[in-house]
Amino acid sequence: MDWLEYENKALESGFEIICGVDEAGRGPLAGPVYAAAVILPKGHIVEGVNDSKKLSEKKRDMLFDKIISECVCYSVGIATEQEIDEINILQATFLAMRRAVEGLEVKPDIALIDGNKKPGLDIEEWDIVKGDAKSASISAASIIAKVSRDRYMLEMAEKYPEYQFEKHKGYGTKLHYEMIEKYGISPIHRKTFLKKILNNE
Repeated sequence: MDWLEYENKALESGFEIICGVDEAGRGPLAGPVYAAAVILPKGHIVEGVNDSKKLSEKKRDMLFDKIISECVCYSVGIATEQEIDEINILQATFLAMRRAVEGLEVKPDIALIDGNKKPGLDIEEWDIVKGDAKSASISAASIIAKVSRDRYMLEMAEKYPEYQFEKHKGYGTKLHYEMIEKYGISPIHRKTFLKKILNNE
């Protein structure tokens, strides 16, 4: 498979600086949604990079450092659980993506976005379904976003040890629901994701 197919198409279309954009944490019941934007050198593939969901935590951590050392620049953007509750998860994801792209030290002229919707950037946007398994830039962004979010949730695990965030990273596992039932919701829970539980209180 050609990891640079979309990057090369963008170059052929006259774009010079290409960034890949992906998110992590749309589904969890707690914590922010994260997005990352990564600009790789032209024609560069970070060895070992793949869709972050297909990699072990140890491999993602190793690749996180590799991507940071080999990329032109990268940026992480978040939308908080409050923002998710206010504007919904899709709009919050777009907000995190826009913040990630705006935070890049080098301004790209095109963004390759994972998914089938565009976040509304002020540059050209190409949405690519399953882009994290097709594009070197998006795949790198998926790893940066995922590792950044996981590390944040480990910090939250120390702050709110009763929820055991280190085990589920905020996702709706059986253990997580049991902890919510036992301790109620924390300040970092997404209230709109827990309407049923909150309505029953």
